[in-house]
Order: sequence, then structure tokens, then C-alpha cells
Amino acid sequence: MNLLLLFFPLVSAFFSGFFGFFLGSAGVVVFSVFCIFFTFCISLSFFFDVIFLGKITYSTIFPWVISNHFLVNWGFLFDSLTTIILLVVSSVSILVHLYSSIYIKDDPHLSRFISYLSLFTFFMLVLVTADNFLQMFVGWEGVGLCSYLLINFWFTRIQANKAAIKAIIVNRVGDFGLCVGVFLIFIEFGSLDYATVFSLVPFSFINSFTFFGFSFDFLTLITCFLFVGAVGKSAQIGLHTWLPDAIEGPTPVSALIHAATIVTAGIFLLVRCSPLFEFTPVTLKVITFFGAITAFFAATTGLVQNDIKKVIAYSTCSQLGYIIFSCGISGYNVGLFHLANHAFFKALLFLTAGSVIHAINDEQDIRKMGGLAKLLPYSYSIIFIGSLALIGFPFLAGYYSKDIILELAFGGFSDFSHFAYTLGVFSAFFTAFYSMRLLYLTFLAKPRGFKKNYESTHESAWQITLPLFVLCIGSIFFGYVIKDIIIGIGSTFFSNSIFLHPTNNHSFDSEFLPLTIKLIPLLFSISGFFISFFLYSMQNNFLFILKTSLFGLSFYLFFNKKWFF
Repeated sequence: MNLLLLFFPLVSAFFSGFFGFFLGSAGVVVFSVFCIFFTFCISLSFFFDVIFLGKITYSTIFPWVISNHFLVNWGFLFDSLTTIILLVVSSVSILVHLYSSIYIKDDPHLSRFISYLSLFTFFMLVLVTADNFLQMFVGWEGVGLCSYLLINFWFTRIQANKAAIKAIIVNRVGDFGLCVGVFLIFIEFGSLDYATVFSLVPFSFINSFTFFGFSFDFLTLITCFLFVGAVGKSAQIGLHTWLPDAIEGPTPVSALIHAATIVTAGIFLLVRCSPLFEFTPVTLKVITFFGAITAFFAATTGLVQNDIKKVIAYSTCSQLGYIIFSCGISGYNVGLFHLANHAFFKALLFLTAGSVIHAINDEQDIRKMGGLAKLLPYSYSIIFIGSLALIGFPFLAGYYSKDIILELAFGGFSDFSHFAYTLGVFSAFFTAFYSMRLLYLTFLAKPRGFKKNYESTHESAWQITLPLFVLCIGSIFFGYVIKDIIIGIGSTFFSNSIFLHPTNNHSFDSEFLPLTIKLIPLLFSISGFFISFFLYSMQNNFLFILKTSLFGLSFYLFFNKKWFF
């Protein structure tokens, strides 16, 4: 059953790619959707085994590399960390497969597209189920390759070529860091097996070494290089430039990349290697700093973007910053919880944006939209709920995880954690502001587009509206249903897969913070939402004066040009 989880996506990719001509477009879609559905069912069974039985499955298939004392097996590990990621990846993947069947139905290369999607899912499953660093690296490189193929799916478009090349080259920088980290792990521990390495971390043999007259702690160096790998894949500041440009691929690709696959790989690496990071406080501070800066940078940049998909892309970058700095303050379980919630409402936002773009003649500039609430009421309702979940509106999915991340940051009572809390609160304000800006300019403002774009506007077929409805349900209820299972002081869900050093446990401190501290992020989010609505609906003249003033124009250019990265 373990291998069937990987077998179904691989078979789907193989038959869709090589026999798509014989199966036809409809046959390819039906076959691939059923294969990914079976993968989802197996993932769900593993998830319930972990919840109710505490079952952890560890299996070795056969030896892969044998060289002197270096031994690497093809092995699979299904613990609580693996199962939660499997559930997210498989559920989003099946909805994206179904959505794609209509979204690009007129494309003659639909079977190739479905093949790439299935291969993307397969490599992500290889990455999260591996029981050693080398096998994990196979999946790591595989998702990078598939992101290149999918972003460049419309390879006759120059912008798609450039975006795909940027994605794979920027990721090479992160991959090089991961390679060096893995090499150093083998030098230090003589093995690449997770169980062996993590059990030997407290007894690290090489304490430090000297390079060019500088002394380095060996474990700190290892974790810094591992973090470079995570920075590349999860688009943290410095190596983030590929993620906003990835929107050049078809919209289903953006949903899969931003919600469930490549960007989650870096988060998975940090959480899986928690036994290493917990013994390197310097690296944890670096992670906290980078995550907080990324959250703030992306939130300010998203304020003044005009492409509907690019606004959502920068919100992904910002939310990944939240997850990264939650790992930096040792809130790995809360970061994973936010990752799962984020997958639902981010896939919802991207797929709904794709439905809107599809409906109005492939227009993506929100300045050329407006008045769509009456023409596309279903899409408006869905994206409104997704936006509320994104800003952390009470009792929706994002509320249960993002606010807890900020509470953990304040409860850390250190300079770095309070720095992350401050930037996180301001980022929440900006996130709410640009979410309302997108909603107002797209759906509520007066129509500003071309007449021909509005003449044929209509809601999409059920293959598009059904995935949106399912994701909407997840965006509303998933956080509430799963919260007490995987996070909280009494939860033992991650007890065997995440290591938390006693000195880094701030759960009790964050639980008993003053109510005012807990309410500050919520108040900032709600105020940002309503201030944005007020300015864009009633104070257009004020906004124009502000943007054209010397002070306002300099800030507008700085943010619109993405901090000049």
C-alpha cells in the first residue's frame, strides 16, 4: 500500500504523456483524476492511522548505494509529518487536475499538461516520504524540474521562457546550498539516514573547524546551508524573485506551485530537520529574521501590484514568511498547521482568479476590470471567502493558525521573536489592505474594461466550480476541525516527528498572553480591510493626490518595483 501511493501518480504521468494521443483528452483527464483520487484515499487512510492509532510505518525496499561504509536504501517513512503533507498535496492535486480539464480544454497539448501535473505530484510524494537525505534530494530536484516544465508549458511565449529559466536558475542556488549541507552531514555523522543522523545530533563529534582564520561551529554551518536550500524553494527574500514570475504558466500550475508542492518543500525540510536546528540557536535567529523580513517585504509589494495573479503570488510569499519565522521560533507544528490552512485558501484564490480571467477574455489587469460581482456572483462569493481566510478573519481557517504564530512570536520574549511579531502584525495590516483592494477593483468598482470583455462573461463549467466549492469548504472549516488534533499543549500528533528543545518551548507563555496582545493582529487585519474599502470606494481623489505627491510617488515606485530586486 505504501508503494501504491507513489505508483498511481507515476502511472498517470506515464500514460498521459506517452499514450495521451490514443486515450484522447477526455480519457486522459478521467484516468489521471482517478489515479490521483486513489492517491488521496491512501493518504487519508495513513492520516487516520496516525490520528487514531499513532501508527508510524517505516519500510526499506532495497539497497540503492553501497560504497564502503556508505549505505543508502530506497526506504519510506510515513509518520505524522509525512501524512499531513501527503493529505494537503493529494487533495489540492486532484482538484487542480479536475479544474485543468476545462481550463485548457482547447489546448492541443492537454495530455502533456496533465502528465506534467501528475509527475509534479509524484516527485513531491517522493520528497516527503523519503527516509534519507539522498532520496529526499531526488524528489527535491524532481519538483524543480516539473516547475520548469509547467511554467514553460506555453513555450512559444517569451515571458514564459524567461520565467521558467529564472525559476530553475534561482532554485539552483538553493539546491547548491542543500547539497553542501548534505555533504557536511555525511562528513559529520557518516550516514544520510534520518534516524541515524537525528539520533547522533546531541553527540556531535566535530565541534568546530577553522577556515581562513575564522572558527565555525559545524552544526551551525550544516543548518545554515540547509536553510539556503529552504530559502530557494520557499522563495524567501533574496531568492524569492522566481515565485511572482511563475504566474506566466497556466493558472492551475500557479495554484499547485503556490499551494501544495514546490514552495512547501522548503518548509518540509526545516520541519524534518528540527533535531538539527534545535541545537543551533544562531541559525534559528537567522531563520526568524529572514522569515519576518520576507513577510513584510512581500506584503508591502503586494499593495501596489496590478496583475490579479501577481497580487496573490506576493501574498503567497508573505504567508511563507510567516511559516518560516514560526520555524525560527521553534513553532514547527503551528507552521505546518498554517501551511495546511494556507494550501486551501491559496489554491482557492488562484483557481478563482483563473475562473475570472477565463470569463473576461483572459484579462489580468485589475485596473481594467470592475463590476464583476453582478456578472460572476459565484466567483465573487468564493474569492471573498478566500480573502477573508487569508487575512485571518475570525473562525475561518487562516484565523486559527496565523494568530497563533504571532502569539508564539510574542511569547518567545526575545529581541528576534518580538521583531518577527512586529513585522508580522504590520504585514497582517497590509495583507488585509491589498486583499480588499483586489476585491473592490475587480468586483465592486464601476466597470473599467473593454465592452467586448463583458459581453460573453459567464460562470464556468462544473469542473471548475466544484473544485472551488470544495476548497471553499476547506478554507472555512479545516482550521477549526483539525486545530486541536495537531497543535496545542496537549497534542501528541507530532511527538515522534518533530523535536523541540525544552529551552525553546514557548507554548505555555503564548497561551497566557494578555488579551490585548492577542487581539492586536486581528484589529490590524480588520482595520486594514475597512480602510482599504473606504479609500478606494470614497476617497479616490485623495489616493490620486497621495500617489502623485513627491513623498507618495517615491514609496509607490519603491513598492511597485518590488523594492528594486
